[in-house]
Amino acid sequence: MLPKIKNAIKISPPRIYPETGFIMNFDGCSKGNPGLAGAGAVIYYNNEEIWSESFFVGEKATNNHAEYAGLILGLQYAKELQINSLLVKGDSQLVINHMIGTYNCKSPNLIELYLKAKELERNFEIVKYEHVLRNFNKRADELSNIAISNYLETCAKI
Repeated sequence: MLPKIKNAIKISPPRIYPETGFIMNFDGCSKGNPGLAGAGAVIYYNNEEIWSESFFVGEKATNNHAEYAGLILGLQYAKELQINSLLVKGDSQLVINHMIGTYNCKSPNLIELYLKAKELERNFEIVKYEHVLRNFNKRADELSNIAISNYLETCAKI
């Protein structure tokens, strides 16, 4: 008979992600919340950037709206690239928790965006989501801010 172990340490199992070289980071920002908003996404293959894009979301959009816009942008392009397995990283706990089902999306302002993201998700065999801190999402953050800067530069020229 084995002895009973006192004060056993519980160890959480490690996170297991799909065997994929494709990682997509997304981000959105809003200056004023609601205010000028931009979104960006970047796709890496084996840690090398293979695609990135940003766009201006609107003049009176919320940060959460912009975050979803970044996610949708990245998922749309990953679909175009015919990626089957994708690890998605973002610094929005709300969006990540909506997508993995930890939180229910009940906001009338976000439900349409959430449903669009879930629809796009069906194009992949495997999609895993990971919340990352802002400092691990710098490129996507940079892209979302570039979208606002480009919009302001365009307005200044008019």
